[in-house]
Amino acid sequence: MSTYPVSYSWRDKYPAVQYVAPFVLFLAFLSVSSQVHADAAWAVPLWVILLAIVCFVCWPAEISPRPVHWISSMAVGVAVFAVWIAPDVLIPGYRQTVFFSNDFIGHLHSSMTSAELQSPWVLAWRTARAVLIVPIVEELFWRAWLMRWLINNDFRRVPLGAYTPVAFWLTALLFASEHGPYWDVGLLAGLIYNFWMVKTRSVADCILMHAVTNGVLSGFVIVTGQWQYWQ
Repeated sequence: MSTYPVSYSWRDKYPAVQYVAPFVLFLAFLSVSSQVHADAAWAVPLWVILLAIVCFVCWPAEISPRPVHWISSMAVGVAVFAVWIAPDVLIPGYRQTVFFSNDFIGHLHSSMTSAELQSPWVLAWRTARAVLIVPIVEELFWRAWLMRWLINNDFRRVPLGAYTPVAFWLTALLFASEHGPYWDVGLLAGLIYNFWMVKTRSVADCILMHAVTNGVLSGFVIVTGQWQYWQ
């Protein structure tokens, strides 16, 4: 009886890559785009398309792409938007204090140039990135991977939405640190997003929730000209 070697795909050999690679590529894009603005009208859509392809290729086969709690996930997304802008709306100058604007965490600013802010093409693609790409790369990384990996390095043995205090809070804190001067509302958003993952155990519902938050925030930014929200 002959035997044949068992072959494994890259997904089996390096399962974390599916969750981490889109996020790492996204961070690389942000790093490059913050330094180079040449041909931004074409760079932004090209990056969005590239990241969309990477997300499609990397999407874990074991995770359903279909939300279950459509209405409630969208409602939570709108609530997080309200949380995000509430301090600045209710307390003018709140974010100008040293707690939110310093050399360590950064200062309020927009990464977009004046020409980009006047371009409907760039604004449309920037919105597409916020709504279609960011929720996928961040939810795969933060809540589908990191929250489980912090519980067990062999994260695939941990069910989606599993809860331990360390994993829950550390993920929220790291998520907050990603948002610079908006670390406070980033922390609250991270806690809400983490809670929704624990409650729904659905990556797709968390992506929908996150997409609604970013979509409403993008509309608010464009209508009001509060460009500092687009770091």
